[in-house]
Amino acid sequence: MTVTPQWVKDLKPSGPQGSELLTQERNASNVDVDKLSTFLFTKEGLERKRRILKILQSEKVFDKSQNYFAGRVDRFETALARAKKTRQLHIKHNWSMDDRADANALISEPGPYGLHESMFLITLRDQGTAEQHEKFLKPASDYKYIGCYAQTELGHGSNVRGLETTATWNPEDKTFTMHSPSLTASKWWIGSLGRTANHAVVMAQLVIAGKPYGPHPFVMQIRDMETHEPLKNIHIGDIGPKFGYNTMDNGFLLFNNVKIPHDGMLAKFSRVDPKTNQYAKPASPALVYGTLTWVRSTIVLQAGGVLARGVTIATRYAAVRRQFQDRDAPEWQKGENQVLNYTMVQIRLLPLLAATFALHFTGKGMMALYEANNRKMRNTPDTNTTRGAGPEETQSSSELLADLHAISCGLKSLASTTAAEGLEVCRRACGGHGYSSFSGIGPWYADYLPTTTWEGDNFMLTQQVARYLLKTARTVLQGNEPANDTQAILAYFLSRQEQGAAFDILGNDSDIVAAFAWRSAFLTFEALKHRDEQKRSWNSLLVDFNELSKAHSQYMIVKNFHETLQASSTSSELDADTLGLMHKLFRLYALHTLETEASQFYTSSAVTVRQIQLARSNAVMKLLEDIRPHAVRLVDSWDFPDWQLDSSLGRYDGKVYEDMFYRASELNPLNRVTVDPYPDSPTLFKKDESSALKSKL
Repeated sequence: MTVTPQWVKDLKPSGPQGSELLTQERNASNVDVDKLSTFLFTKEGLERKRRILKILQSEKVFDKSQNYFAGRVDRFETALARAKKTRQLHIKHNWSMDDRADANALISEPGPYGLHESMFLITLRDQGTAEQHEKFLKPASDYKYIGCYAQTELGHGSNVRGLETTATWNPEDKTFTMHSPSLTASKWWIGSLGRTANHAVVMAQLVIAGKPYGPHPFVMQIRDMETHEPLKNIHIGDIGPKFGYNTMDNGFLLFNNVKIPHDGMLAKFSRVDPKTNQYAKPASPALVYGTLTWVRSTIVLQAGGVLARGVTIATRYAAVRRQFQDRDAPEWQKGENQVLNYTMVQIRLLPLLAATFALHFTGKGMMALYEANNRKMRNTPDTNTTRGAGPEETQSSSELLADLHAISCGLKSLASTTAAEGLEVCRRACGGHGYSSFSGIGPWYADYLPTTTWEGDNFMLTQQVARYLLKTARTVLQGNEPANDTQAILAYFLSRQEQGAAFDILGNDSDIVAAFAWRSAFLTFEALKHRDEQKRSWNSLLVDFNELSKAHSQYMIVKNFHETLQASSTSSELDADTLGLMHKLFRLYALHTLETEASQFYTSSAVTVRQIQLARSNAVMKLLEDIRPHAVRLVDSWDFPDWQLDSSLGRYDGKVYEDMFYRASELNPLNRVTVDPYPDSPTLFKKDESSALKSKL
């Protein structure tokens, strides 16, 4: 066994200590971190998180020292133990939903109850009748039933209408027969299904008298409540190791003509009448997909914090890490330069720092919009049922849901892509050490990455946004009075397109927003011309639609960021200096995005070539220079405890190299193994004391 000798423990990093460098960074900025944190999360939210953190840290099962060393089975076992303990703490301390959400965020790993606590309970609540609430939701809320949401199949993910699993109505005994007619009908990727769930909400094609009625949700038992073995004619299992997300038991599920009772079909919005055997259609078909809209809205809300975690780690480490000398530094400043001083690092990290705030404010607005629309939808019937089979519906199944659906699709796609790609930028900005699990970015990235695919593949979702924008543009061309913001920006473009735009993007924040709106409107009418006048096929326009969706979503983020900073409540909660810095972050996010998408802004005549050149050479670079001294305090405002980050590179105190060496030397179980290296010896390990380091559940 390798034992770290005392003389090694006594060694210190050379040069200025990380703690000294981060102290210098914080002293160089006047950002009121506490005030900015309170603005982002509220005083109550910060106090709640610290209260929950203290409880979690007192429980040994939440010890994270072996997280990066454990194998798949050990990680799942620990995750299950943590999930059970979290539920016990929930009961013991009478936690609210916000308490539980904070606990999950602090633990920072997908848990075996993840789908039970989100999509299973939400679907039962939103799509079940009062009787089904009593039968299913009540025991599920008490964790007597542990459930999952089984929609995706081995052969079908994004195309929900193509699902193969069938639920056939049996009029003779008033039951449904659940069946998997092919291998590709196997439910696949279903979180919490592999080993944990005993119930499932299953999306299956409803069939009545040989006629299909599309996918509907059914709730059913899948495992014995005592033995936890699969029920007869049901085959379940875990799908195996993944790129990340290995604390979650994603599973597969197949049925061989399994009967479930009539009340197994969630019937709040549609049902089969057991007396007449007739199908009663929902007043609004779109409500059947309400759970997915809720999840997409939640993803938008979480994206800012997801990215902020990587930006926090990379920014702190870039302030501690020193590499090479600045060739133009004066003699008295010779020595290795902080990496964060290099503009090539700043241009990678600081726009992402700005994006964290942009996404956070947009996410809060997205959730508020979801809640408001949800209330309206429940009180507004919609008799329109002309829903087509393709991605381009000329009539929306719900006018009230159209805006929310498009916004949630577009922002889910853009926000999760921004967060995922941004995390990889942060990891690479950490240099070689970014490849180590101890950085805290790589494992976090791997766990987050599937978000770009689930609840709607990010490329597929952009078709839904384009469909909505084309429909809205047709409405505007008919001369109808604008009834929402999207119609307003399209109408404005139509009224001004002959005169052109004259936006002062370098001197006026409102004009920046207007330029993004103009570009979105231009691309919308260009796509409409290709579709309606030139009669181009839907498939031939998919690349254009993807760009259109991104442009419109970027407009919404820029608009939301700007409106947040203009609100009177913002100026009352933030001091003038911090508010001024937030405006600079707004401009950095917007102008850096504009520069990246320069060809579209120029083609649409929203800006001139000279403005683009000045945005790049003057504005963005000057903003980097202005924001650089405040970078560490800005990431501090996200209020990530070290326990949550679980990162050597992102430690608040800057003791990067000490922590990294400690984990490698003293926490690494492989260093407790003595091997026999000789090829002619059958012995592999002469001694194995690695189990001594494993956490006890």
